[in-house]
Amino acid sequence: MTTLPGYHLCETLYKGTRTLVHRATRTTDKKPVVIKFLRNEYPSFNELVQFRNQYTIAKNLDLPGIVKPLSLETHGNGYALVMPDDGYISLGEWRKEQFSLLDFLTIAIQLAEILHGLYQNRVIHKDIKPGNILIHPQTKQVKLIDFSISSLLPKETLQISNPNVLEGTLAYISPEQTGRMNRGIDYRTDFYSLGVTFYELLTGELPFQSDDPMELVHCHIAKLPTFPHTPHPTPHTLVDIVLKLMAKNAEDRYQSALGLKYDLEKYLAQWKETGNIERFKLGERDICDRFIIPEKLYGRETEVQTLLDAFERVANGASEMMLVAGFSGIGKTAVVNEVHKPIVRQRGYFIKGKFDQFNRNIPFSAFVQAFRDLMGQLLSESDEELAHWRTKILEAVGENGQVLIEVIPELERVIGQQPPVPDLSGTAAQNRFNLLFQKFIAVFTTREHPLVMFLDDLQWADSASLNLMKVLMGESERGHLLLLGAYRDNEVFPAHPLMLSLGELEKQDAAISTITLAALPMPDINQLIAETLSCSCELAQPLTELVYQKTKGNPFFTTQFLKGLYEDELIVFNGDLGYWECDLVAVRDAALTDDVVEFMAARLQKLPQVTQNVLKLGACIGNQFDLETLAIVCESPVETVATDLWRALREGLVLPITEAYKFFLVGGRDEQYSEDISIGYRFLHDRVQQAAYSLIPEDRKQQTHLTIGRLLLENTSGEHLEEKIFDIVNHLNIGVDLITRDEEKQQLCKLNLQAGYKAKNATAYGAALEYLLLGIELLAENSWEDEYKLALALYESATESAYLHGNFEKMEQLAEVGLENARKLLDTIKLYEIKIQALEAQAHFQKALDTAMVILEKLGIRQFPKEPDSSDIELWLSEVKANLGDRHPTSLVELPEMTEPNILAAMRILFYLIPTTYKYKPTLMVLITFEQVNLS
Repeated sequence: MTTLPGYHLCETLYKGTRTLVHRATRTTDKKPVVIKFLRNEYPSFNELVQFRNQYTIAKNLDLPGIVKPLSLETHGNGYALVMPDDGYISLGEWRKEQFSLLDFLTIAIQLAEILHGLYQNRVIHKDIKPGNILIHPQTKQVKLIDFSISSLLPKETLQISNPNVLEGTLAYISPEQTGRMNRGIDYRTDFYSLGVTFYELLTGELPFQSDDPMELVHCHIAKLPTFPHTPHPTPHTLVDIVLKLMAKNAEDRYQSALGLKYDLEKYLAQWKETGNIERFKLGERDICDRFIIPEKLYGRETEVQTLLDAFERVANGASEMMLVAGFSGIGKTAVVNEVHKPIVRQRGYFIKGKFDQFNRNIPFSAFVQAFRDLMGQLLSESDEELAHWRTKILEAVGENGQVLIEVIPELERVIGQQPPVPDLSGTAAQNRFNLLFQKFIAVFTTREHPLVMFLDDLQWADSASLNLMKVLMGESERGHLLLLGAYRDNEVFPAHPLMLSLGELEKQDAAISTITLAALPMPDINQLIAETLSCSCELAQPLTELVYQKTKGNPFFTTQFLKGLYEDELIVFNGDLGYWECDLVAVRDAALTDDVVEFMAARLQKLPQVTQNVLKLGACIGNQFDLETLAIVCESPVETVATDLWRALREGLVLPITEAYKFFLVGGRDEQYSEDISIGYRFLHDRVQQAAYSLIPEDRKQQTHLTIGRLLLENTSGEHLEEKIFDIVNHLNIGVDLITRDEEKQQLCKLNLQAGYKAKNATAYGAALEYLLLGIELLAENSWEDEYKLALALYESATESAYLHGNFEKMEQLAEVGLENARKLLDTIKLYEIKIQALEAQAHFQKALDTAMVILEKLGIRQFPKEPDSSDIELWLSEVKANLGDRHPTSLVELPEMTEPNILAAMRILFYLIPTTYKYKPTLMVLITFEQVNLS
């Protein structure tokens, strides 16, 4: 039984899956109240965020049309929200009775007034529906409740998520709230939901009905509502108003609640006067005083159609790679995001990742982001659907799932913990990884679920990612995959790794095409400015010419430049006359730079100093960063950092990745907050990150990274070091020249070895070699005497990474140093193995054979023929197997002149001598694997 001290619960008003609502009496003064409880005994972090959010926002709104909460009480592991009970009931419940057109207009006008109040207070409700609208049965007064997902930001940008977990109520959400419209969410999202509510009040049914969440999403995005034919049809003008509210693009809806209210009042006046309504032009008083730049794509119709055509081919079974090239800020990402709409129709998956300009040697960084995104979408499916995906993935990867979990840790949450896999050396590890990834990706590339993967900023891709890209596109039998890549064509050259990789793919006849985006011509920029200022193109032309001189038709720079003019009050709204004004003389005279990074840096410098400091450190972390990491490097509590970051969120320079950021809107740490909760952010654009980074003086950059690395290392537990090793080491490596203490150098040397191992295990051999070579540089002069094991490990791993990366010259250099300094014969075996593999890879088979024979002789096999045939190998293997009969390593000493490790080393070298076609090779591999485990 639910109880709350200080209140007597009377009756249950609502019982949902997540909340309970009770009518109650406050015992101190007998005041009637309504109390909303979290139903789950252990509510999720997201549920706690929403409960706090609705209390925080509503208690600070002094509007007659809002139900203001009385208090937020702690209840068990969650909260109870106490609200006054003034006899109101939900509009959905009241609507069951017959009501008149006058009732509708009375309610509609009040709701328009309430939305105007929210607009003035910079609140977006995001969940307008009859269930959240209360009405007093006698007075017909209307009030709005439930601000649980409301936002105080001027605009939100949603990540694509499963329809099952979309914020809001699916039947009422706007197209942009689905996350699949390539548009941000602003106050006009509430107009769409209000339109759906009006439709339901007028017709008694919803405009779109389906039990399938994805079908509803598709309807909101692409389907126009139609009014049913009834004995009492909805009057034409009201139909027009509802359809205007429910326009798919926010620019086509009402732009102000007062404009809507004016039309409703005009309709009501005509109806009262004549009882007969003539259609009239809507929106005559619909004026917006907020500076909003339309998010429409200007001048990209051809490019978007090319992209949509490619998706149609992929949906029908093809596999393609579509590249979008162009300068930074030219609109590559915006064009790519237009593919969201047809993906919904085809029930496909869209995942994306972004390479980072300051973290270029983190292996597979964009792929990891993309597949983390995909795992998140799978985990939000129903239990039945998730079980289906788990089965499909396990069928594809077999017993080797751990190989992929090493790269995509979130996969473990889908398929469960997987058994360890045997270590493979050389190209075998890479072949296994490539094969597994092909099988894994094939699970998601089907006619039922085509897959679109977007990799942004390919010019910063690491070599391992480029190789994986070649693997995915080189598989000719796969279908239903569209790999989208964006890159800055002015930052690559013919010998750039990206261009070389694309050249190799073209030789394999992979389906690759490129869209190159040019700067927008002046007429398109003029159209954008005219629509921003709600004026004619002729009036906008003089300002367009000034803006174009600075931005050269770059869309990102243009929008930021216009925002800068607005912030500097060179563009202002004249409320008396109802239009925008621009001081062209002041714009012409202003000393405004035509360098976008310099311009953005100047904008950032207008923010409070604490916000600038946080942004500088965020830029060092990467394009994306989380609050916990940022708090560590700022050496401040998370609440303080979240507060300092708020101004950048309000300005739209930093975007929250999830709604979790709202937890700190009220300030003060709560006992419910957990360090395990990730509150993520990302910079609006690379140029913003770059501008924030430029605020760090050049002579302080190394020290800043070194400090960040030290703080991350200090605050990372041993169990989490492996997953954060790249982040930590990258910062420390940037500041390596400033490290003076021998102990810290040795520690960094070991960390680079660990990072090298992790990169090599992920088949990212180029990155591994970089880490290992820096580790070697950090070795002390006498390391072969004092740190022998560390030195040997670094040289062995670096030698192998150089070979696997195809750098044979470096491999020889490293191998020679290792062989010269190795203390024991057995310590040379790994290095000789690598040399043999490298010789075979270069088709130097005789040299490989000679090298192997030298080692076998050193190991005590002196009678082994130089060119063994099958009988020689069979005899030798039978002796080894005979001595392994009881599976006990001590029996190995029965072989003359051989010790246990020598037998194992000999088998490893022999492995490379036996031609691939011999049936003994698999047998020998099994023996080697067994003995490695047994002898260790």
